[in-house]
Amino acid sequence: MFCNQCEQTAKGTGCTIAGVCGKNEEVADLQDLLTHALQGLALYALEGRKLGIIDDATDRFTVQAIFSTLTNVDFDPDRFVALIKRAVELREAMKSKVAAKGGTTAFSQASAVFVPASDSVAGLAAQGKALDLLERLDADANIRSLKQVVLFGVKGISAYADHAAILGQTDPAVFAFCYEVLVSLSSELTLDQGVALAMKAGETNLRAMELLDAANTGTYGHPTPTPVPLGHRKNKCILISGHDLADLEQLLMQTEGKGIDIYTHGEMLPCHGYPKLKKYPHLYGHFGTAWQNQQKEFPHFPGPILFTTNCIQKPRDDYKDRVFTNGLVGWPGVKHLSSKNYSAVIDMALAMPGFTDDADNGQVLVGFARNTVLGVADKVIEAVKSKAIRHFFLVGGCDGAKPGRDYYTRFVEQIPKDCMVLTLACGKFRFFDQQLGDIGGIPRLLDVGQCNDAYSAIQIAVALANAFGCGVNDLPLSLVLSWYEQKAVAILLTLLFLGIKDIRLGPSLPAFISPAVLEFLVNTFAIKPVDTPEADLKAILG
Repeated sequence: MFCNQCEQTAKGTGCTIAGVCGKNEEVADLQDLLTHALQGLALYALEGRKLGIIDDATDRFTVQAIFSTLTNVDFDPDRFVALIKRAVELREAMKSKVAAKGGTTAFSQASAVFVPASDSVAGLAAQGKALDLLERLDADANIRSLKQVVLFGVKGISAYADHAAILGQTDPAVFAFCYEVLVSLSSELTLDQGVALAMKAGETNLRAMELLDAANTGTYGHPTPTPVPLGHRKNKCILISGHDLADLEQLLMQTEGKGIDIYTHGEMLPCHGYPKLKKYPHLYGHFGTAWQNQQKEFPHFPGPILFTTNCIQKPRDDYKDRVFTNGLVGWPGVKHLSSKNYSAVIDMALAMPGFTDDADNGQVLVGFARNTVLGVADKVIEAVKSKAIRHFFLVGGCDGAKPGRDYYTRFVEQIPKDCMVLTLACGKFRFFDQQLGDIGGIPRLLDVGQCNDAYSAIQIAVALANAFGCGVNDLPLSLVLSWYEQKAVAILLTLLFLGIKDIRLGPSLPAFISPAVLEFLVNTFAIKPVDTPEADLKAILG
């Protein structure tokens, strides 16, 4: 195997024996084979679009399948058998439709005629291994690097597109771009074409995040400032992690009146701010802190744990028996729910002791998405003009277990008291419970939401820039971002597409970025690796 798609990749170069994330070689090979199968499907899907042939089921499957190859999503090899087989079935169906309309059906790429070896995991894994997918993207290291950038970017785009589609928000252009990227992987590209494709990925991801924002706010209302307990109360309990608001809503509906409290974990924390979700009184609090503490904290949660999407380490054996997964996420030996029926989770919660006492561990505030922040924009603008607010910092992104991420805790702790901190995504768990006070009644630490709520942060920045009659790069605003997986890659490409410069990125730079591509990013966008909190604050504030 060879995988270098996440920040924690072995030795900063690539995982070759087993993934640091927990996936084994077999799963890595199956993911590569699924990508190959999807490349074949994409050839005919793009040709079909030229002829007016658009199949919603094929589009939806494609982003779901791409999503399944994201870091920390599906590590269950048996589930890839069905995905690979389905990709080939849909390819052949699309091929027939294209042929019926006189379109091109003769493609030279091997993916166009790929035949799965068998329905066995071992046979398919062998095919995936033989592909040597990443190494064979291109003989030129810089073109190969750019192809990896857009491939990993489209994995993030697919995640957001899938979340949005669950709530009824889709755009054919987003699906079409996913096909375009899959086809480009086996096409000749120049450096300029590769850069242009990366910028288009950023543009497409902005649209995907816009769709998801519309889906979430249109269904559940715009988030409002909401205190969330970090302690617990005496009652039965279920812990839910992931990103899908629809899954949380279903769990809340099915547990209503059953004497079970629902606790959020990770990227579910911002859900407490949505009006339609927080109306449920048993949506009680948040459990868990930083990403690296999950394996220590989860064994002590006295109820079942439901994972809906990625961003979680493979469960340890000491609590794996009470872990349930839904949607794309899955691990061998963990109970997977194929529907939104959570009766098995509920039954386990009622059978377990739950919390037997009350504990007050303080609280955190969530719900500072764009509507809330822009609702006090006049106060913010006046505070900047009066020098009460000197600078804004957006400190957020992914969290992870690799050493060095305490940088973000130390950075926020040292930010001067006349500066504001906006944060989003699971990277905030390095400092989300810091008591930073306020400036003129506005909390200094504003939780904008999930990683996809980078859309909200962008809208806030654009609105402030318009108010001050300047560009976003001229605002007293600095972005200090952490990355871990491919959604962060998609968001970074969006920021670059928007022309945002001077981004500090860490805790280390992507292994898939070649020296020449890195030089381009530094020269064009002034991307910088994080240094020390002290050095970076001095460089930013002078």
